[in-house]
Amino acid sequence: MNIKKITTNKKEFMELLLLGDEQESMIDKYLGRGEMFVLDDNGIKAECVVTKETDGAYELKNIAVLPDCQRKGYGKGLMEFLFDHYSDCDALYAGTGDCHSTLSFYNACGFTESHRIKNFFIDNYDHPMFEDGKQLIDMVYLKRER
Repeated sequence: MNIKKITTNKKEFMELLLLGDEQESMIDKYLGRGEMFVLDDNGIKAECVVTKETDGAYELKNIAVLPDCQRKGYGKGLMEFLFDHYSDCDALYAGTGDCHSTLSFYNACGFTESHRIKNFFIDNYDHPMFEDGKQLIDMVYLKRER
């Protein structure tokens, strides 16, 4: 496994980014100011985008693993890499939908619920969002502290 930072042509990874956030206009809001990392294991298997919000606080804006590569440790590998890479990170936040499988992944990576933003998916996306057959309404913010 090799994780590398992408500094140019981030939109070349749009297909993978859209697995983590299915509306390109939302990705455009953070892609320019975020740092992108891709995980290569005989081909790109996963990616993530992280923004620095304040001193010591970062936000995972997007994480995606190719569907046929999920449940093989790539997502967790990216999470551990981020904590090593951002040595000044006291808290890493991640916003996601209220979906059991996604929340279970974050819990397994050491995240706990921080807060929620009511109607986030209804107010910010141009179409209804669904995950595991459930419509996403509120954004669930999770936090992992060092």
